[in-house]
Amino acid sequence: MFEQLQKVVVRYKELEEQLMDPEITTDPQRFRKVNQEHSHLKELVETFEAYQKTKADLEGNRELLNDPDLGEMAKDEIPRLEQELEEFEQKLKILLLPKDPNDDKNIFLEIRAGAGGDEAGLFAADLFRMYSRYAEKKGWNVEIVDSSNTGVGGLKEVVAQISGDQVYSDLKFEGGVHRVQRVPKTESSGRIHTSTVTVAVMPEAEDVDIDIDEKDLKIDVMRASGPGGQSVNTTDSAVRMTHIPTGIVVLCRDEKSQHKNKAKALKVLKARLYEIERIKQMEEQSSQRKSMVGMGDRSEKIRTYNFPQGRVTDHRIGLTLHQLESILEGNIEELIERLRAYYQAEQLKEAR
Repeated sequence: MFEQLQKVVVRYKELEEQLMDPEITTDPQRFRKVNQEHSHLKELVETFEAYQKTKADLEGNRELLNDPDLGEMAKDEIPRLEQELEEFEQKLKILLLPKDPNDDKNIFLEIRAGAGGDEAGLFAADLFRMYSRYAEKKGWNVEIVDSSNTGVGGLKEVVAQISGDQVYSDLKFEGGVHRVQRVPKTESSGRIHTSTVTVAVMPEAEDVDIDIDEKDLKIDVMRASGPGGQSVNTTDSAVRMTHIPTGIVVLCRDEKSQHKNKAKALKVLKARLYEIERIKQMEEQSSQRKSMVGMGDRSEKIRTYNFPQGRVTDHRIGLTLHQLESILEGNIEELIERLRAYYQAEQLKEAR
């Protein structure tokens, strides 16, 4: 591990020199790439430096144990330094784990009402609000690509692009079936209903990830319409894009410009095709499949939101939090961190 860390330190210093090179600073694309790698290595290098300092302090205190003046003080310091050293070593192991190549990417978030009629649509709206609130706190940008309302304040479906720092890294474990248990507003007898909503989190595909032949696309244009069939505008701006080989259909009608809707639809299509390929690769890698908390499979029930008991349960890691209202306000940090910690622990087991 320490031989690997020494190589990382050398690479980090190389990147620091490159960031001061005028040739790189005048090339935005190259500068962004170098700066990104430098940022990724920063925490690892700083943790390694802290580890080395703590190790040196520990060795120094052990040498002072027999000193008549400083021996007692050194003896008191040693347990604390040993604990710190162990914590730094564990952190280094985690930081050295293979990175998910998609962690830095923006995402397309798809939320669809499942079983439960209007109640499922209302909960789909609740979940979209939850993720939007979380994105707002993180300083991310949320842009709706397409949405369809239920007419009672709910959502049949919504597709949104979320862009910012480490979006996929934070939200990649949110894909799957989210189940809600509560008394619907329309229920006069007070009976608890169970409804479901499916969530898909797809990393945005770059041109190098997915190449689409225009001959494989069927593009239809139409007028975008609002609730009740009312026309939103008087031009044929809505775009329905069909990928002929897979049968995947993307509808985009949020923009008033047909050109913008077409560009957005193509991005969503690329993300869906990339996601299909990504899951296929994971299924082929059996060891990696075992270590996953979840792959975003839409049929996998991942979480239950129980309103009568005010609790949220994540079934993959057996975690129950009695913070339902707070979580639906976008305070999902603890869920994200616990899922990430579980995933990292599974990776460490496999690395041994």
